[in-house]
Amino acid sequence: MRAFTYERASSPAQAAEKAARTPGARFIAGGTNLLDLMKLEIETPTHLIDVNGLDLDRIEDVDDGGLRIGALVRNTDLAAHPRVRRDYAVLVRALLSGASGQLRNRATTAGNLLQRTRCPYFYDTAQPCNKRLPGSGCAALQGVSRQHAVIGVGDACIATHPSDMAVAMRLLDATVETVRPDGTTRRIAIADLHRLPGDRPQVETVLAPGELVTAVVLPAPLGGRHVYRKVRDRASYAFALVSVAAVVQRDGSGRVALGGIAPKPWRVAAADAELPRGAGAVSERLLAGARPTAHNAFKLTLVERTLGAVLAEAGAQA
Repeated sequence: MRAFTYERASSPAQAAEKAARTPGARFIAGGTNLLDLMKLEIETPTHLIDVNGLDLDRIEDVDDGGLRIGALVRNTDLAAHPRVRRDYAVLVRALLSGASGQLRNRATTAGNLLQRTRCPYFYDTAQPCNKRLPGSGCAALQGVSRQHAVIGVGDACIATHPSDMAVAMRLLDATVETVRPDGTTRRIAIADLHRLPGDRPQVETVLAPGELVTAVVLPAPLGGRHVYRKVRDRASYAFALVSVAAVVQRDGSGRVALGGIAPKPWRVAAADAELPRGAGAVSERLLAGARPTAHNAFKLTLVERTLGAVLAEAGAQA
């Protein structure tokens, strides 16, 4: 790990301002992803700004019936919150399927949304990776790509976004609140937060330099049956090959989002209208334009079968 300086932030605006004017600065909260990347010298910040002391760890009702989740709320606390368990069950199920209990005790809401890919070529500094070193190439394109993305990919990167929580947040149409270095705030629809790789895979979100996530706001609860199903190589502490988050109504309508198949949580609004027609019709819409490799083409079938299992589960609950 390379040497760095450290300070504790006194306010969100101060943290954002300091990060913007300090080259190589990074925010740190739970550190469950950043510290690992620093040890491997994939991330090499020159200055860490500790935001743990900020008043961003509350879960509060909002006037329209939704819920504001502070950026520093730990994953364990979010999954255990009575209101979340009652009204946003798909989020609870997604959270509990991620990582381990120890990591969920440290990982934060904002950190979970902003965690970096677990592509093995990104983690292997002996391999070329455009996300780690822009312009160096993508080893996954000619390598073993079983875990990689099948849609939303580019010629420069086929890595997936690893978060389970983000898939549920995308399903629920969450909004991300931030503070910018000049002290102003903005709200970003979670659909717009993560970028597709294009020719700049190293730029993963629309956040500006120094911009700090302060909260995630969920809209009023959705009725219906909430299901999250994660298909992975082992039963725990593994990232998704495919995951499906869904809310299904008694009449068969609803909405669906996918994880494990794209560089961001994947949802296609037109696919929601196909839910009453079954998993095949929904999958066809969700995966239109897919570009699988020889190693991960099985994910196209796996999406349809997992979605079919989710719809069957929702029907059984109903």
